[in-house]
Amino acid sequence: MTMAVGGPTAAPVLPARGRLRPLGVGEVRITDGFWAERQAVNADASLPHIGHWLERAGWLRNFDLVAAGGPGHARQGREFSDSEVYKYLEAMAWEIGRGGDRELESTFRHLVRRVGRAQDADGYLHTGFGHRGQPPRWSDLEQGHELYCAGHLLQAAVARARTRPHADDGLVAIARRVADNVCDTFGPDGLDGLCGHPEIETALVEFARATGDDRYRVQAALFLDRRGHGRLRDTAWCGPEYFQDDTPVREATVLRGHAVRANYLACGAVDVAVERDDPELLKAVRHQWRSTVARRTYLTGGQGSRHQDEAFGADWVLPPDRAYSETCAAVGSVMLAWRLLLASGDPGCADLIERTLFNVVATSPAADGRSFFYTNTLHRRDLGARPDDDRPSVRAEAAQRAPWFEVSCCPTNVARTLASLGSYLATTDDDGLQIHQYAPATVLHRGPDGGERRVTVRTGYPDDGLVRVRIDSDDERPWTLSLRVPAWARRGATVTVDGRTRSVRPGYLTERRRWRGGDEVVLSLPVEPRFTYPDPRIDAVRGCVAVERGPLVLAVESVDVPPGTDLDGLCVDTSRPPLRAGARVLVCCRRADRPDRDWPYGDPTPPPAGTEPVEVPLVAYHAWANRGPSTMRVWLPVG
Repeated sequence: MTMAVGGPTAAPVLPARGRLRPLGVGEVRITDGFWAERQAVNADASLPHIGHWLERAGWLRNFDLVAAGGPGHARQGREFSDSEVYKYLEAMAWEIGRGGDRELESTFRHLVRRVGRAQDADGYLHTGFGHRGQPPRWSDLEQGHELYCAGHLLQAAVARARTRPHADDGLVAIARRVADNVCDTFGPDGLDGLCGHPEIETALVEFARATGDDRYRVQAALFLDRRGHGRLRDTAWCGPEYFQDDTPVREATVLRGHAVRANYLACGAVDVAVERDDPELLKAVRHQWRSTVARRTYLTGGQGSRHQDEAFGADWVLPPDRAYSETCAAVGSVMLAWRLLLASGDPGCADLIERTLFNVVATSPAADGRSFFYTNTLHRRDLGARPDDDRPSVRAEAAQRAPWFEVSCCPTNVARTLASLGSYLATTDDDGLQIHQYAPATVLHRGPDGGERRVTVRTGYPDDGLVRVRIDSDDERPWTLSLRVPAWARRGATVTVDGRTRSVRPGYLTERRRWRGGDEVVLSLPVEPRFTYPDPRIDAVRGCVAVERGPLVLAVESVDVPPGTDLDGLCVDTSRPPLRAGARVLVCCRRADRPDRDWPYGDPTPPPAGTEPVEVPLVAYHAWANRGPSTMRVWLPVG
């Protein structure tokens, strides 16, 4: 059974000002295709799977233990495991708002009661600190994650407030007491501290937007201003850069340190800048974002090339086989790019969102939604060990997707992103409607004059580049429809209106008129496969080439190469362009197996004489490792 869906303001981000205004999950409905399938799997498989593992791992029982006054040593999971419960709640809240499932509503309410019973009288809520047999509250701001967990609780409450504003489950009240406790503890006259893992900043701003209480926005700005002055203690394996505590946000030039932390902090900075109407702060974050995209981001949109500290490497250090590219960093990157898009209208932000969604966020979950990649390498050299289906994986960089992890932040982050994905497709402004991401969908919104505007999008994207946007309502006043032409569509993109076709360039194409029901704009994007070459400053892939098709990055997977062929022994013949053959893409390669030598350096070794070309099928990167153990690579040597 289903209930009514979320209202028109049901979106994760609702800024007070900016170039664009988001539409909520009740206004944009993904109806079919690539993302609808993944939303269905997320609702039907991933959410129950996450709930099962949270219970099985004891992370839900932690709240029961605190409520019962149990011993602290009985607690299960890492210090941040509470946050996975809160992200699970957030994902359920968006899913309830999207589909109105009564059974999920019952699960949600039951979990809120369990969480609420663990809250202390003064509003503090964390299962790992401050109780019998546990360290004192706020005694490990570097790694304790108390404020980080509080932030995720606030974001779950925002999702609930916007999808069910009149619900009586109590989550918003619980979150308000948590937020008040944070402000009382860390306000101007309180502890001069901040969290080692940014998250509370963006959460406080959004909670202020949802509740109308400006105190939370002020506290977010205070946390932001405190960072970058060395308040957090160094640890044995990470210094202030890891925490983004080495340089004030306004003075930084690029995202650095732990990739998830860096993106979450930048989200908070954009939120504060927008709310305080601070153009200099916004300009600083936009510059950091551009530098990071230009020099520290993988072809897939993934971020983070260092395994030890899950961090960004230096400029151009993007080794494919050592890509960490954590799924959570991709979610954080989408969150940041979305905020910057709303603030600035920059189409490059929507381009990165598209790239990251299709090639990292969609890659993490298996086709059945019950196992996940934590990291997303671009070159897998070995098959690796199969993760144990009955135990959490201890290795984030496993060669195969795992059902759960000892640090299981990624499954819940993917779940909340997919459940709220409709709110990332379109925006409005005083002049009209903008469509940034393409999927079969319906859009319903009201213009500034109160008039209702209805639009239907029909497309087979990303397999098909044809996007039909039909106007389903009459309007007495003209308004502008804007459609994004992706940056990769540099040649061959066209738009057809009233039977007239014209070429369009990357950016936003606009059509302004007094629209009538049945009017249609047809965007045609060139999704034929193409070679992509790296910047020569990326040493690790110099002399290599990748293949893309539309927004999709493609890869060679070992299960598809001819028997006896070494995946790492293939070289691409770039004189022959990649060929689309039905649903497959073929690339012409040559075998370049080298004889073993006693010393791997010396004179160049030519490829074996008489090597015949072979057509090798490519798989969409997001689909790799769904057919059993395999090796894989995105970048292939040219030869």
